Amino acid sequence: MSSVRCSAEVADALTEGRAVVALESTIFSSLGLPSPHNEKALHRCESAIRAAGAVPAMTAVLDGVAVAGVEAHEVERVLGGTAKTSSRDLPVALGRRWPVGVTTVAGSLAIAHQVGIAVFATGGIGGVHRGSERTGDVSADLGALALYSVCTVTAGAKAFLDLGKTVEYLDTLGVPLLGYQTDYFPAFYSRSSGRLVQARVETASEVAAIIAAAREFGYRGGLVLGNPIPTEAEISEEEIEASLSSALEQVEQLQISGPGVTPFLLAAIAQATSGRSLPANLALAESNASLAAEVAVALAGH
Repeated sequence: MSSVRCSAEVADALTEGRAVVALESTIFSSLGLPSPHNEKALHRCESAIRAAGAVPAMTAVLDGVAVAGVEAHEVERVLGGTAKTSSRDLPVALGRRWPVGVTTVAGSLAIAHQVGIAVFATGGIGGVHRGSERTGDVSADLGALALYSVCTVTAGAKAFLDLGKTVEYLDTLGVPLLGYQTDYFPAFYSRSSGRLVQARVETASEVAAIIAAAREFGYRGGLVLGNPIPTEAEISEEEIEASLSSALEQVEQLQISGPGVTPFLLAAIAQATSGRSLPANLALAESNASLAAEVAVALAGH
């Protein structure tokens, strides 16, 4: 029996074999996009999923219980959440009955896997941090992508990471890396990192067929589907790199580490791009949610 509480809508959809798309909650919390952009992003992502014929299932920890499908009256609590919850944090969050825990990619994958949600949409995955040869800083997201049998739709790894090493790490872990209508792994704000994916796919149905084949074969890990940011929302890699250089120096000087790195760097990028990174974040999150829903609907038909 699952220890995850599903909303009535999500529970019904899973029982009936209908399409469900998991969502993380960190991006929609105070640790992700600033208010009111976080709430706007949630609305756009859930609307995109419903428009494609699937059911959204935002994950979180509420009152010491893992949740797949946050109820309407609970959303405000999640939007204000400040306790980031990765997969390693779930035992502590549940055992100590955290009032609100907002899930990362790894935390969301653990919850989705537990209840049988096969497709997950996020903004960008974590990965290998720059300077990891000194710090050893590698996101738990990568291990979770290999461990849990969920397809993750993402606009690539977050722009401030070492994208080359992140792609290599996924390869080492044996995670299939697909590119949606692209040969290259996306770079979050930019459409290409220049790093090749394992296979290019053209349609959601093709992705669903790969997921179904993996299940039939007995492959128990996850898959990553890179979905480039919409062209009209793209910010060039050169501009992002320029905005990151001083911010990364500040991270070193201030000795910021762990969960504090991402919000600090995202805020620095927003300032350096005169706020253009915020609508870019919303656009890529919505695009990923829409594609994930198409994949989930196609998979439900298999």
